[in-house]
Amino acid sequence: MPNLWIVAVDLVAILVLTYAVYFRRHRRSEMLLAYIGLNVGVLAVTSVLATSTVGAGLGLGLFGVLSIIRLRSSELAQEEVAYFFASLALGLIAGLQPDPWWIAPLFSAALIVVMLLVDSNPKTAGYRRQVVTLDTVYPDETQLTARLEDLLGGTVRRVVVQETDLVRDLQRVDVRYVVRPTGTTRSPLLASTLPARSTADAPSLGAGAFASDVPESLRPAARRAGHTAQVSSDARLAADHTTDAAVRL
Repeated sequence: MPNLWIVAVDLVAILVLTYAVYFRRHRRSEMLLAYIGLNVGVLAVTSVLATSTVGAGLGLGLFGVLSIIRLRSSELAQEEVAYFFASLALGLIAGLQPDPWWIAPLFSAALIVVMLLVDSNPKTAGYRRQVVTLDTVYPDETQLTARLEDLLGGTVRRVVVQETDLVRDLQRVDVRYVVRPTGTTRSPLLASTLPARSTADAPSLGAGAFASDVPESLRPAARRAGHTAQVSSDARLAADHTTDAAVRL
């Protein structure tokens, strides 16, 4: 017969792991049912196998069925996969009923403490990762990094260019960055590479100019300036044609 104290310890452990550790940091409520359901299911199956006379082949077959289940409903982050393994491990530890009885509570508590310390490490709390698609190709890595820091509001640690499309003028990058402290509004790298200028000094986007040569904040003004210059040029050309026609007459 299963030790009810160990079963109770497992239930308390999975509730602490899901609500006090996972949900407090990640705030994804739909995963709570998945973690608790997995833990209770593994606990029940392991307890039955541990107290019955079935062969080891049947037990391995059952866990083989569990191992081929794929979670296709939504994309899971790596830390959520780690919580899946932790929930599975808690169920296995309690279901196997190790002797002496205090081994299961000890290892369950150690597992929860490790997950708490690793997932709540202040040195890695500000690190983020995103895959960003830009509407401009940046051939220069310094300009690319400055644009990403201004867009994401953080300090870029690593940039991996995944795709560069010169036809559609698109660039897809994998960015690892640190969130910028509150109160910092502009990236130092952006300030050094792309200094702020007034709209009166905005360069025109004539033929042969690259969009990456103009700061993002000045591109609307630059487009307007280029459009105004083009209209003025067309007006002068029309006036010249009118003058030539008048001279011929």
